[in-house]
Parts: sequence; structure tokens; C-alpha cells
Amino acid sequence: MRSVTRNTDRLSMLEKSWLVLDAFRPTGGPLRLVDVAERCHLAKTTAFRLLTELTEIGAVTRRESGYYLGRRLFELGSIVPLERDLRHAALPFMHDLYEATHETIHLGVRDGLDVVYVEKIRGHESFSLPSRVGGRLPLNCTGVGKALLAYSGPDFIDQVLGRPLRRLTPHSIIDAKRLEEAIGQIQAAGLAYEREEAQLGGACIAAPVFSDGAVVAALSVSVPLARFHPTRLAPAVKTAALGVSRALTRSI
Repeated sequence: MRSVTRNTDRLSMLEKSWLVLDAFRPTGGPLRLVDVAERCHLAKTTAFRLLTELTEIGAVTRRESGYYLGRRLFELGSIVPLERDLRHAALPFMHDLYEATHETIHLGVRDGLDVVYVEKIRGHESFSLPSRVGGRLPLNCTGVGKALLAYSGPDFIDQVLGRPLRRLTPHSIIDAKRLEEAIGQIQAAGLAYEREEAQLGGACIAAPVFSDGAVVAALSVSVPLARFHPTRLAPAVKTAALGVSRALTRSI
């Protein structure tokens, strides 16, 4: 589980309130009072006061089973301009890609060293995946993440390669040299491939989405390894990502 390591004594009430909301990752609840206090390194009295105030404004909901994130946050999150405009432009192409493949389709953006998923369409025979809308995974472990990384610019790539790389499965790339080679291949092909690096038994192909010449997202199709046919899937993914890029350009 995530834990907060900052010195909470020096935080403002606004920062403490954000810590409480952030403690609900990755499921949104339910959490008990003691869970929130432990994750945020707050006294239970402080955590209770913050949860009460957040409940009063609709950011948190309290039920018999515990505390949950409130609908007010969903309403605000759905109107964040970048994600809203990106989803609006991407959804028609994601549905086209889904109809062409009947597999799971992802749309993700980069946030620091992670990919954050902003949309997901489940395939007819979808398998277990660690991805979820609003969730995040390491850039180096996913097709979407590697596509975003490869087009994020040399300074950021050097920063990632200079850090310890996280592992989700035994197949995750945690060697900087191997990841650097993979980035070069992605830049040459315009496509990122991932085989059992995020989930055993799964694979995906991803392509970058651009706006005004800069990468803003990546689109992918995820399949069970037994149905992974790159020659059939790659053109569809690339075409869909290109369509989203053109739609974003027209909307500027």
C-alpha cells in the first residue's frame, strides 16, 4: 500500500486534506478511519476532522462499510480540460479500434514516471489486467508507457534511464540498456510492444498520440498472449492513434 513519508506536522490543512483524498488510491474505498490515519501518518483525531469536513462538501462519502471517495470528485474530474478534450477526440477512434479487434483498448497520459489511464474499453473476452481508469503504472512496464516515454524528449528519457526501474512481472524491463534499445526501436517504428511486462499472459501494442508536435497520450490494444498477432494489430493501432492526433489538431 502507498504510504505518506512527508513530515505531516509541517503541512497546511489543504495539503493534509489532499493526503486524505490521495489515501483512497487505488480503489476509492472503503477505508476505515484507522486506515486513513495510518496511510497519511496523521493522528486519528485529525484524520476524523478532515474526513468529516470532506464528507460535508461531498468529496468523501461515509457508508456502513467505511469511507469512499465522493461523487463530487468524479464530477470535477470529468471536466478537467485536457483529459476531457482528449477523451472526446479519442473515443470514436477507440471504438473503431475495438470493433476491428474486439480486444481491450487503453488511452493513457504521462504523469511523472507513470502512465495514468484516462479511458479503457474492455474486450469481449477480456483477461485480468492491472490497468483501470484513473490508475497508474510505471512507464517502463506498459506499451502505452513506453510509447509515451519514447517521445517525451531526450532529457526526460535520460532522467528515467538514470533511475532504478520498477518491475511488475519477471519480464518487466529493469535494465537501462535494454530499455534504451527498446526506446530506439519505438522511435523507429512508431509503435511500442509489450509482452508480459505488466501482466503475465498478456501483451499489447501502443502508438503515440500527438498534438501540436508534442506527445500528449498513447493508445493501445491489449490481448492475451495466445491472441497476440502484431502484423494484424499494429496497423489498426497506428491508424487509430493517427486519427486521434488529427482530431486534436483540428480542435486547436
